[in-house]
Amino acid sequence: MTDDRGPAKKPPMRDVLAEAAFGLFMERGFERTTVDDIVARAGVGRRSFFRYFPSKEDAVFPDHERCLADMTAFLEAAGDGDPVDTVCDAARLVLRMYAVNPEFSVQRYRLTREVPGLRTYELSVVRRYERTLAGYLERCGDGTREAALRAEVIAASVVAAHNNGLRFWLRSGGQGDAGAEVDRALELVRTVWGRASARPAVTAAEDEVIVMVAAKGAPMWRVVQRIESALGQD
Repeated sequence: MTDDRGPAKKPPMRDVLAEAAFGLFMERGFERTTVDDIVARAGVGRRSFFRYFPSKEDAVFPDHERCLADMTAFLEAAGDGDPVDTVCDAARLVLRMYAVNPEFSVQRYRLTREVPGLRTYELSVVRRYERTLAGYLERCGDGTREAALRAEVIAASVVAAHNNGLRFWLRSGGQGDAGAEVDRALELVRTVWGRASARPAVTAAEDEVIVMVAAKGAPMWRVVQRIESALGQD
């Protein structure tokens, strides 16, 4: 009886190298592992490693380039909906990347906390996501300086909210629903910046007095938002 399935398909070399590298990082530590160690375990030459990864740090985050490409394509194909909803949905692509392999994601998170160089590298990757989101939001704006500022602030808010939910899940060891944590955080961004949060102007009655307390130095947009919220209450 023959096996019609044929030989098992080999994983891509990029994945082989990333797996070999991460296994060694966990066994020996990041600093004590060399590129020569990685290629020896993977059974390839140094040239093969540098064809896929410019550095050891890149091998720790092998999936971010693909995720950035997916995010860019997602934003380019976005329709005429609320841009804030769109960038929140784009951020969820990053979450899905982490959720595919919770064990690896948790181990990488712990390794990154232990190695300052990896933390710095991770921040540079996060900044690339933020610039991608801000670029999309700016293209949706009217070209003014205020629109550019708004794009930067919203993009930073999306990234901060996403990372807050993601890191809560990672610190828990990958337990629970990562999507629920991230969605809860992103909902705050949508509430403040999305179209659904906009309220029509409400005029107070002549004899109506509103007293509001705001922290010293609070931004004007926050003060106005709280006033409009008070006016809109029954």
